[in-house]
Amino acid sequence: MTAVLGWDVGGVNTKVARVVQGTVAAAHAQPYEIQRDPTALGSLLARLAAEQGAAIGAAHAVTMTAELSQMFRTKREGVRFVLDAVTDAFPEPDVRVYAADGRFLSVAAARVEPLAVAAANWAATAHLVAQSFSEAILIDTGTTTTDIIPIAGGRVAARGRTDHERLREGELVYTGALRTPAEAIAHTVVLHGAPIGVSAEGFALAGDVHLWLGNLAPEDYTVPTPDGRPATRQFAGERLARVICADRELLDEAAIDAIARSLADAQIGRVSAALERVARRHPGAAGAVVTGLGAFIAAAAARRAGLRVTDLTERLGPAARHAPAAAVALLLDAQLAPHPARP
Repeated sequence: MTAVLGWDVGGVNTKVARVVQGTVAAAHAQPYEIQRDPTALGSLLARLAAEQGAAIGAAHAVTMTAELSQMFRTKREGVRFVLDAVTDAFPEPDVRVYAADGRFLSVAAARVEPLAVAAANWAATAHLVAQSFSEAILIDTGTTTTDIIPIAGGRVAARGRTDHERLREGELVYTGALRTPAEAIAHTVVLHGAPIGVSAEGFALAGDVHLWLGNLAPEDYTVPTPDGRPATRQFAGERLARVICADRELLDEAAIDAIARSLADAQIGRVSAALERVARRHPGAAGAVVTGLGAFIAAAAARRAGLRVTDLTERLGPAARHAPAAAVALLLDAQLAPHPARP
């Protein structure tokens, strides 16, 4: 049985999923900051493919967000860099690149249309979800961002196609479960019933909030911590204390809990506000399909907006955390060898 490997090449994480006969057999995310070691991308892809047991001649479906890395001056440059790395790792005829309009392009065609494939990973997940949910809103909260994508009449109904268009339309929110700085979540937190300002010094991340609250496990904290200390609840609490220019000698556990809950509530509120904006344009969408590392944020925001919640793990299992990689693999697998529809 020939597998299809799906790739979501990001600026700080590279994700791979292996699909065999219409089923996700495995999925994995590898932390990797492209700007710190750009020449390693091709070898990383080859190694991950080998670890997935990919045979010679396996098909590769690629989507990406790495082109937004600040090491590239333009998205065009970033897309071409990723395509070069992919074709260093795999034979070019075996690779198809996903475009935001739902097409799979050859590598040569993707080089001609780089802006069509830049940051198209959201579209792969949305097109997969649209196969099972005719009226819904997809909410994918990852490490860094949240996608809010309407599905209407079984079709992806996003107004925006590019990242800056989606930011304008409220379909992309730059807040995630791990990498978002505390000061980008809220300017104040509530402590002892009163608001207190948040320092803008990069002392803590959303990952510290959710590690403290138990929404993330230490192994989910896959980026460097702001202070270089371990990703444990103890040190997360110390980082959160510094958000208001204090420390653990000054603040007890209840105070840290209040800071964390205040930040978590603000993050849910921001996602919910964007979701309500999108939902007003699609009143037929009574339900939300949530996924990603921060699916718990997406679910809370959806419930706050009055939507019924379905978790994409019901369709993809644990691979839902890496939904774009799984989605491009499933979509290409269906094109190459159509399988009977799932009941």
